[in-house]
Amino acid sequence: MPVIEVNGAQVHVEDTGAPAGHPDAPAIVFGHGLLFSGRMFAAQVERLRDRYRCVTIDWRGQGKSPAAPDGYDMDTLAEDAAAVIEGLAAGPVHYVGLSMGGFVGMRLGARRPELLRSLTLLDTSAGPEDPDKVSKYRTLAKVYRVLGLGPVRSQVEPIMFGPTFLASPIAKQHTDAWMSGVRAAKRAGVAKAIYGVTDREPILPELGRITTPTLVIVGDEDVATPLAKAEVIAGAIAGARLEVVTGSGHSSTIEQPDRLGELIETFVDQH
Repeated sequence: MPVIEVNGAQVHVEDTGAPAGHPDAPAIVFGHGLLFSGRMFAAQVERLRDRYRCVTIDWRGQGKSPAAPDGYDMDTLAEDAAAVIEGLAAGPVHYVGLSMGGFVGMRLGARRPELLRSLTLLDTSAGPEDPDKVSKYRTLAKVYRVLGLGPVRSQVEPIMFGPTFLASPIAKQHTDAWMSGVRAAKRAGVAKAIYGVTDREPILPELGRITTPTLVIVGDEDVATPLAKAEVIAGAIAGARLEVVTGSGHSSTIEQPDRLGELIETFVDQH
């Protein structure tokens, strides 16, 4: 699908369409994490596309979405996601969001519940960025803006991926693909996306409004948004279930694709 216009920005959306023989199949909408694109859900889309309509969104300035002059805050991205769902006449949807995509998903759940059938939150946080990490991430963003990700790859990689995955024989092909994806995006847009994450407002005070069935998943090796943050989310949303994935860091859909696919599939099947 081509880049589409939403809220004054151009957003790249990939839509598998309804599976053959299932024209009324519900849609699953996937929202990616910072420095990635909808391709981080490739394994899960492949698993689910025969039974569900699968839609991935590239947030402003990331993946194949062109850089926008503004609108990188999480509230605006949530409005973008709502506009995509409505524009595709896909709602109510099962929404799956990882990290940054989870920031968006919690806002949809609290503010636009009519658009959702279920909510799956992966490796994410309901609070602001940790103060001790903000200055580090801002410095990395400044270096990236001038020199690209190469000079800071060794610092960013252990944040994005867990040690078990990085020690595996398949890690390099995935981390190289990740680097290629970041290089393909314009630095101006990605840098603004980084600041959108570091400067985000907390959504925790609104989580009590979420009534959508919710699954919270976190890798036990996630250093960016560790288990304690997932526990806060699960505790604040009535009826939410928490699953911890062993041997997985922040990018769980890439690190443990089969386990994540199984958890997501089981949960959306129930709702």
